Amino acid sequence: MANYSAEVDGVFVALADPTRRAVVRHLGHGPTTVGDLAREFPMTLPSFLKHVRTLEETGLIHTVKTGRVRTCVLNRERLTLVDDWLAQQRRIWEQRTDRLEQFVTDPDRADPDEADPEPQERPQ
Repeated sequence: MANYSAEVDGVFVALADPTRRAVVRHLGHGPTTVGDLAREFPMTLPSFLKHVRTLEETGLIHTVKTGRVRTCVLNRERLTLVDDWLAQQRRIWEQRTDRLEQFVTDPDRADPDEADPEPQERPQ
């Protein structure tokens, strides 16, 4: 589980940067050369390559070199880490809102797992 968490953290760190999100969005339309991608951003090529390297290290993209041209390809499967994490969070929050709705609509019906035995007296 700790390894999975580190992987998800790495993907979120990579996607936290707007330049890298734009690259992922662009690659969603298909493979593109590094040069074509870099032209869209107001930065030097070495600076842009740092973003490409970060995306490669997290497995979000991979590059293929043919001669002198390096082409970036989106690894769509890697995005399933984010999708799975979000689905898990969605389930947790839906369960919480369901319990809240139940409490609001029927406060007399207590959840047996959360039933509190008689209230404890406070020390004075």
